[in-house]
Amino acid sequence: MSARALAVTSLLLLPLVPELLVAQRGEFDGARRMLGDPNEFWSPPDYRGNVSYSGRFTFARIKYRGYGHFSGREGPGWSHDYPRAETNLMRIMAEVTTMRPFIESGERVGGVILALDDPELFRYPVAYLSEPGGWQPTDSEVAGLGQYLQKGGFLIVDDFDGWSSDRDLEAFRFHMNRALPGHRLVPLDGSHPIFDSFFKVDLTMVRRRQEPVYYAIFPDNDPTRRIMAIINYNNDIGEWWQWSSRGFAPIAVSNEAYKLGVNYLIYALTH
Repeated sequence: MSARALAVTSLLLLPLVPELLVAQRGEFDGARRMLGDPNEFWSPPDYRGNVSYSGRFTFARIKYRGYGHFSGREGPGWSHDYPRAETNLMRIMAEVTTMRPFIESGERVGGVILALDDPELFRYPVAYLSEPGGWQPTDSEVAGLGQYLQKGGFLIVDDFDGWSSDRDLEAFRFHMNRALPGHRLVPLDGSHPIFDSFFKVDLTMVRRRQEPVYYAIFPDNDPTRRIMAIINYNNDIGEWWQWSSRGFAPIAVSNEAYKLGVNYLIYALTH
């Protein structure tokens, strides 16, 4: 086994800590009444504020208003797997690269949480959007996203599928067309360089309930140019990152999910 593979596996062998899995999924109609104004942002229980910008690579998670895809303690879809997913991925990045990303400082862990129309987003080259099926961005937010991507930002879209219908995918297409009019979601296969930018990834290993599909958004729909956004459809690699250190995820699958995450970051930072 290579040193890199050993480094990826090392996190997965941490002591197992039993935890209660919250299985509740989908829209939670009572969330507005129980949790407050749907026009405001949810605050995850483990969130202690954003760490100050220091120039270090820091994971940036995108937040959106409302309670779409609400799931117990994890809250709405955008905060699912927070903060363990990003914390574990940043530990892997520190192990297998010369990067020294932000991991934790006191009670602040994982990274930062930002809205798409927050000017601070432009400090962070990579952003992560979870459960876009619950995403209903404002005009200001889609404008911010379009500017972010066109100025060199890279967006990872994760944790949604077509288990019952392609409604979430079509909603995502609609909002992305608001941000980048005329741009298409281009399907990728395993031959694209993003899947071999650091590790060679076995895409057949990383899957949810259906066959995963990977889409990309390119400037001017030109596949020879850099990827601006990578979309993990029928997949949830953040889930594998989150539960790998808790013993709830097969090591082989988690390794490939980590490889995907590392590849995405290396690709984004070199293109």
